[in-house]
Amino acid sequence: MGIVSIDDDLHDQLRRASKVSCRSINAQAAYWIKIGMLCETNPTLSFTAIIERELSSAGVSAQSLAASEA
Repeated sequence: MGIVSIDDDLHDQLRRASKVSCRSINAQAAYWIKIGMLCETNPTLSFTAIIERELSSAGVSAQSLAASEA
């Protein structure tokens, strides 16, 4: 684990986004880093496709959620 130096403007954006996403600033930064890495290593996939793939691999299914609400 280490310290990452970012500029003040990016830190401000992280702080704002973390409030909206109900994450800590560090968790928001980690999320953006992970998504960025996934997007760079899978350039043919859309953001939505990447999120769906990650949720599926974690065993999360929106279909089963919708079925349980019905």
